[in-house]
Amino acid sequence: MALLYALIFGIAVFILSYYYMQRFFDWLRFQSIGTRDYVVEKLNLMFVDTTPGKVLFWMTAAAVGPFLLVFLFFLPKVLPGLLFGALAAVVGWKAPKPVVNFLFQRRIDKFNLQMVDGLNLMANAMKSGLSIIQSLSIVVEQMPNPIAQEFNLVLSQNKVGVSVEDAFTNLSKRVSCEDVDMFVTAINILKETGGNLAETLETIVFVIRERIKVESKIKAMTAQGRIQGYILMAIPPALGAYLGLSDPGFMDPLFNRPLGWVIIGAVLILEIAAYYTINRVVKIDV
Repeated sequence: MALLYALIFGIAVFILSYYYMQRFFDWLRFQSIGTRDYVVEKLNLMFVDTTPGKVLFWMTAAAVGPFLLVFLFFLPKVLPGLLFGALAAVVGWKAPKPVVNFLFQRRIDKFNLQMVDGLNLMANAMKSGLSIIQSLSIVVEQMPNPIAQEFNLVLSQNKVGVSVEDAFTNLSKRVSCEDVDMFVTAINILKETGGNLAETLETIVFVIRERIKVESKIKAMTAQGRIQGYILMAIPPALGAYLGLSDPGFMDPLFNRPLGWVIIGAVLILEIAAYYTINRVVKIDV
C-alpha cells in the first residue's frame, strides 16, 4: 500500500513538473537574463556605457559576497549559515534592479527640475526669433546634465534625419514624466497647427513650478511620519546589537536554535513589510 501511494505521488509530481516546466524556466530566465537586460537598458538610458557581461558579473558578485559574509558570520553553525546566506544572496541578486530604478528616478526628478530653467531659455530664445532646434542648442550649451544630454540626443537624431516630432517623442519615451509628456505634446501639436510656442512654454514652466511647490510642501508635511517610521524600524536591529555586545550569552539562543532562526526570519519579513507600508502611506501623487 505504501508503494502504491509513493507511485501515485511520484506520478502526480511528474505531471505537475511537466505541466509547469516551461513556466518555471521562463520565470528563471526572467530572474536572471531578464533582470540583466533590464539593468543594461536603464543604464543606457542614463548614458552609462556598459555591457551585459559586466552587469551579470556585478549581479553575481552582489549575490555571492553577502552569502559568504553571512555564512562566515554563523560559523561553526552550518545550517543557519546556509539558510540566511541563501536569503542574503537572494537579496543581493535582487538589489541591482531597485538601485538602478532609484538612480533612474532621481535622474528624472533632476531633469524635471531643470526643465524650468531650460524651457525658460527656449522661450526667450524663440521670442528673439530663433527656431526650436536653435533654442535647443542654447539649452545644451548652457545647462548641465541630464537635460543637456537628453536635448543633445534630440539634436543628434534630428541631424541624422529624424523629424523633430519623432525626436521629441523619443525623448518622452526615454524620460517617463508627466511634465515631459506635456512639453512634447505641446510642441508636436503646435508644430502642426501653428501658434505661439514661446507663450506655451512659459505656461508649461508655470505649471511645472507650481507642481514642484506642491510636491515640496507634501514632502515637508510627511517628513515627520516618514522619520518616525524609520526610527521604529531601526529599533529591533539596534536593540539586538546592544544586547549582543552587552550580554552575548543572552542572545546566543537567537542564533543557535531553530526557534531563534524563525524569529530572525519573521523580524526581517516584518521590517521589509514595514518599509513598504510606510512608503505607501506617506506617498501622495500630485
